[in-house]
Amino acid sequence: MLSLNKIHHIAIICSNYEISKHFYTEILGLKIIQEIYRKERQSYKLDLSLNNNYCIELFSFSNPPKRVSQPEASGLRHLAFEVNDIEITRKYILEKNLFAEEIRIDENTNKRFFFTNDPDDLPIEFYEV
Repeated sequence: MLSLNKIHHIAIICSNYEISKHFYTEILGLKIIQEIYRKERQSYKLDLSLNNNYCIELFSFSNPPKRVSQPEASGLRHLAFEVNDIEITRKYILEKNLFAEEIRIDENTNKRFFFTNDPDDLPIEFYEV
């Protein structure tokens, strides 16, 4: 049987590198591990961590094609972050002038959650533990 340890990282291609870099580092608070400019591709690669765990590779490419990103489209559905207080998290997102849907209740776990979007409309979920 295959033996997996954990998810190593999630790769995200953004349409505007500076806006997405700001969102993931300044708004969500992920820490920069390293930032590399790949001259041959005219592309940035930004490695980000959450609580000292490598988690996201943020890429820039010139003219990346648009991707359907509604939560029920095929492919990656959303990126979810665990939080301790859903109300404080939602208030913070709203204070940053970002969309935040109303808080919902997971019908299976009775845990609270809500969605926002990153700068490229990738659904971002915050899930209260």
